[in-house]
Amino acid sequence: MNPRRILFYLLSAIFLASLAEAATIHGTVYDLSLKKLSNSIVEINTSPKQIKVAENGTYSFNVPNGIYKIKAQLMQKNNVMASVEEDIAIAQDGSYVLDLILFPDIEEGTEDPGIDINGNAIDGGNNDKIFLIGFIVLFTSGIAAGIIYFLKIRKKENAEKIPENGNDTEQVIKIIKEEGGRTTQKEIRKQIPLSEAKISLMIAELEHNGTVEKIKKGRGNIIILKKK
Repeated sequence: MNPRRILFYLLSAIFLASLAEAATIHGTVYDLSLKKLSNSIVEINTSPKQIKVAENGTYSFNVPNGIYKIKAQLMQKNNVMASVEEDIAIAQDGSYVLDLILFPDIEEGTEDPGIDINGNAIDGGNNDKIFLIGFIVLFTSGIAAGIIYFLKIRKKENAEKIPENGNDTEQVIKIIKEEGGRTTQKEIRKQIPLSEAKISLMIAELEHNGTVEKIKKGRGNIIILKKK
């Protein structure tokens, strides 16, 4: 038998044996509105690399202990529409949940219509288009900066309005509503001067009552207020 083929079979056997006692990384792929994304491509940098299509919005990998990078992309006509990369460390066997939220990829597929493949200007008329694109980018950036500033002020005011006494769970619901119906557990902790354990117990109570839904995101949690 060919020595190269023997080596290939040996390496494959070692890899499969390692997977037999490996950990499982699994999760759900979401868009920015926290809706499941079907048919996104998820890959992990094991050796060899593993690639899967999240047909129903979910994925799963079997891996040995180590530190990995998981990358997810939503493709359309060979263009990347949204993507995300997450790091995860596996120290022992078990089941690890890592949900992925894809962010729009505004850089992929962007071309300058006024420049050819050699970097030369095609014609002077396209300069107006370049100027218009630059203006739109600056205008959008200004609006985004204003919104961020406004949200910071609003969060500060909301934190000052929270009473020292009263129903703690009602404070949590109020914060989620003021954040547009969803926020992070870390943000709730910032606005309520209670311990992390107390915050977790309140969220668990609301989740048990069907008031909120908790989605794991990396090392934190996203808390969503359910519509009644």
